[in-house]
Amino acid sequence: SVVFLYQCHAQLPKHPPCAMPESWSAVTADAPVPEHRGHVGVWPLDEHNAKLLDNVHPRGWQNPKRPDDFVYDLIAVGAGAAGLVSAKQSARRGAKSALVEMHLAGGDCLNVGCVPSKALLRCARAAAERRRGDLGAPKAARTEVDFPAIMERMRRLRAQIAPVDSHEATVQAGADVYMGQAEFTGRNELKVGSQTLRFRKAVIAAGARASVPPIPGLAEAPYFTNATLFNLTELPPRFAVLGGGPIGLEMAQAFRSFGSEVTVLEGMDRILGPEDPEASAVLDKVLRHEGVEILTGVKVESFAHTPAQPWPEIRVSVVLPGGESKVIVCDAILVATGRAPNVQGLGLEAAGVEYHARGVKVNDDLSTSNPDVYAAGDVIDRPEFKFTHMAGTMAGMVVQNALFSGEDLPVNAPSRKLSEIVVPRCTYTEPEVASCGIASERAAEAKGVSIEMYTAKLEHNDRAILEGGCDGGFVKIACLKGTDTIVGATVVAERAGDMLAELTLAAQNGLGLAAVARTVHPYPTLGEGIQQCALAWNRARWRKLGEKSA
Repeated sequence: SVVFLYQCHAQLPKHPPCAMPESWSAVTADAPVPEHRGHVGVWPLDEHNAKLLDNVHPRGWQNPKRPDDFVYDLIAVGAGAAGLVSAKQSARRGAKSALVEMHLAGGDCLNVGCVPSKALLRCARAAAERRRGDLGAPKAARTEVDFPAIMERMRRLRAQIAPVDSHEATVQAGADVYMGQAEFTGRNELKVGSQTLRFRKAVIAAGARASVPPIPGLAEAPYFTNATLFNLTELPPRFAVLGGGPIGLEMAQAFRSFGSEVTVLEGMDRILGPEDPEASAVLDKVLRHEGVEILTGVKVESFAHTPAQPWPEIRVSVVLPGGESKVIVCDAILVATGRAPNVQGLGLEAAGVEYHARGVKVNDDLSTSNPDVYAAGDVIDRPEFKFTHMAGTMAGMVVQNALFSGEDLPVNAPSRKLSEIVVPRCTYTEPEVASCGIASERAAEAKGVSIEMYTAKLEHNDRAILEGGCDGGFVKIACLKGTDTIVGATVVAERAGDMLAELTLAAQNGLGLAAVARTVHPYPTLGEGIQQCALAWNRARWRKLGEKSA
């Protein structure tokens, strides 16, 4: 059987353990490390970043040396969420697997994405609550934050999480780890440095990078992206954000809470364009109330800057919707205008893998134009799936589809097919904006689906009142018209991402509104808002005293 075959493979001897790598703590650096092939390293090289790098980019790592005729069952190219899960899960299930990474294991999520940003958001929430004045603590001034301590805390916690994604953890799971650039040299082989690795199956999990628009003067300006923002050690007094999506808005709110003057520049007519318009409006109102300047429908024409210490002066020339010109002056600007897949330099042509500017072309089972090569994570050409949690999910799908025949489901996914996955997503602002599936009228129209929307406001939710949360929170659940079949939802609330899991579970597994309404929810919780929303279905159909049952 297939399973027995992989169990036999697991008994093959592993490569000899590598010599103990040297610690990054012995290195003195005056710039971010490591840096190569356009990838930016981490800074400063303090004890926390040294610990991080010892895990995710160990010095002196010795790549395995396998016989020339050795063939891997699966090789994962890239050690972000998709690559790590692919290599580890396949190894644990008996496959001969390998992981190849040229930069930092853990990918964007650990190093320059989810983990560091959420560390900053926790501090931002604490700073914002100190300024409320209604919680019994002395009200603090907006400038009273210790930004270097905030960033030091982030680095410490990031390093604490890093061992899970380390090369050593991957080896302990049973996979080989190669450090270096992977380049396909054929349909079933690739090279790392001078070594040629052969495989039966491979998964491209090279991730993505910040997309920088070709605006005159921007390339010469000292801008930040998510790859460099978390290397800051001092707070910029004036902070601009190019892009009104999740990354931009999370950092806009955080830096405003820390004390920066913040301006958001968005080309669409509203922030969070793909989300429900009411959700966008609620967050827009909150951010403006907190002092964030939001300019929507703007055209950014050019950038100019003057070098200075401690901050350069950056001037952004924009045209407002009415045609008026305006110059935004800031000390730092974050470019958060989308992501570009890392498809260059991988030798995809030699592998017979089709790709374009949006990413690697994948079929519903995540296979590519080469049936022996799959792709997962941010590198694929399907933007609706580009989330860390979906990268791990797709990796489980790849392992199942590539190595195991039959109809068994992946270990960590509800289907072998992308088209059958209900995708949850969340913007971690205050309040959070979380949604899943077909969550708006516009999304339903795009898919040709007729829906009915059920809504419950949270202004009368007891927990929301007691927490003193923002006005305007709500739960919206979309159902197929005339039925209680849930196809999507939007939640705007504190910890909305946590609340969303219940609705994602229901939508994915065919649990209708009636079942959600009849599920006991603890009191007092914001989750009761979901039950109140679902009760609209049952209340419209309950039998009143004196009425005959249908």
